[in-house]
Amino acid sequence: METIIFLVVLAALVFWGVAIYNKLVTLKNRFENAFSQIEVQLKRRYDLIPNLVEVAKGYLDHERETLEAVISARNQAMQGLQAAAQDPGNADAMAQLASAEGMLGGALGRLNVVMEAYPDLKANQNMMQLAEELTSTENRVAFARQAYNDQVTDYNTYKQTFPPVLLAGAFGHSHDASLLEYEDRAEIQDAPSVSF
Repeated sequence: METIIFLVVLAALVFWGVAIYNKLVTLKNRFENAFSQIEVQLKRRYDLIPNLVEVAKGYLDHERETLEAVISARNQAMQGLQAAAQDPGNADAMAQLASAEGMLGGALGRLNVVMEAYPDLKANQNMMQLAEELTSTENRVAFARQAYNDQVTDYNTYKQTFPPVLLAGAFGHSHDASLLEYEDRAEIQDAPSVSF
């Protein structure tokens, strides 16, 4: 009789451990998937920027420094995205991406200010279409980032609660995932407005 009770308790503990492990894996996969949605939108954004710069080049011959700053910031943001995509949730990778995105947002903002002085550029059909696509993409990035941060919060909350906190480290979930937060919240909350 004692053996049966022992086996039942042991089986219950094993099932309990398996349930915690499966929930941790599910939540981790959800936040990694949410990051991949950010990655898709950021890549779309990065692909639009060279087209924007190319259209602007014809009008902004003496503003090369601004255009080069935008391309340089874009390239740094792409590197930050690649690092973050290797390990979504890693605090250093998320900080690097957030910093690069802040620099890119600033560079796009400066480009917008420069382009305001060129009415012909603002009226250019290609520029208007690119601006609309960029604005749409900025909104998609914001929604994807919010979804990612929500999933990271769910994962961290679950693994920090009792009883999962007892087993999370043993199951390879010892570090919290990091949110994707931008350093200059005001600059990013008001996404770079590229209106023409």
